[in-house]
Amino acid sequence: MSDLIGFVMPKKRHISLKDLAKELGVSVSTVSRALNDSYEIGPEMRERVKALAEEWNYRPNPFALSLLKNTPRIIGIIVPDIVTHFYSSIISGINDVARKNEYSVIITSSYEQYEQEVHCVEDLVNMRVEGILACLSQETTDYAHFLSLEDMDIPLVFFDRVCLTNTIPSVVADNKESARVATCHLLESGSKRVAFLGGSDHLAIVQQRRDGYVEALKEYGLPVEDDLIVCKKMTYEEGREGCNRLLSLPEPPDAILAMNDTLAFAAMKEIKKHQLCIPADIALIGYTDELHSNYVEPALTAVTHQTYKMGEECCNLLLKQIKKREKPRQIVVPTHLSVRETSRKNMNTVGIPSSLV
Repeated sequence: MSDLIGFVMPKKRHISLKDLAKELGVSVSTVSRALNDSYEIGPEMRERVKALAEEWNYRPNPFALSLLKNTPRIIGIIVPDIVTHFYSSIISGINDVARKNEYSVIITSSYEQYEQEVHCVEDLVNMRVEGILACLSQETTDYAHFLSLEDMDIPLVFFDRVCLTNTIPSVVADNKESARVATCHLLESGSKRVAFLGGSDHLAIVQQRRDGYVEALKEYGLPVEDDLIVCKKMTYEEGREGCNRLLSLPEPPDAILAMNDTLAFAAMKEIKKHQLCIPADIALIGYTDELHSNYVEPALTAVTHQTYKMGEECCNLLLKQIKKREKPRQIVVPTHLSVRETSRKNMNTVGIPSSLV
């Protein structure tokens, strides 16, 4: 390293090719070629460049390099919420498949807002991603920002909350069947009046789960009562309000199938507030099976998704679209019902007093 005596590392966190080139008095392209062992650069210069790069702890920027090569090899992801275990697990599946195929990922969040989702698409396009994986926000009813990707020849795959399934590939859970199975479980466990606490009606995922709920009622010869179906936004406060509305009915439900765990936890809070016992007075099932499901009291019965597998499937589907455009298809990933205390009516006729939870 004697040749490097007198070199002062720039006071910056990331060392760039430009920094190395400036210190050595050569062009950026010369440094780049030297680091890649190009025959165009003599052995002495290659050695000087590599020595300085090691001394300054230079690490290549994969995004910058991909732009130089005009092959981004970057996939963009849009999720409604980054912090939940549900989406982070899907992202893990996506990322692992991407890395195996030498792709990097950029993660963005719509925060459940349509306008923010539009900005996410614009940002990812500006970053020159090769493809986009997206889960719709609850507010989205206009899909023009996604349709514009076709004109730019950027492949798109939807997952979980999807739309335009006739023209855009997608990966979903078995929404209708899982809701049917969950509702049947509640009825088989002794419940007579099962309510559905859902999300925004325009979302296909809400429609499908509601359809599964209705199908189960019909299987058991029970009427479909509009008062027992509450579909608003999938937020904690909306969940509490919706549950309160159900419990205030002249004939309240003795079981609730909630669209997701956020709504289920909100319902649990409201049930306890009404001094009712779970599951003796009212049974409860949630969706997505967040980690909290095992830790609340009583433990929440929930429809468990194969989230990591969903991530793998949608990334593989997108990579196929990048290599060769195929006809749009939908992959359905099975779920299973994780039965816990909140739905075991026949096994726990006494219930758990709200004063103890």
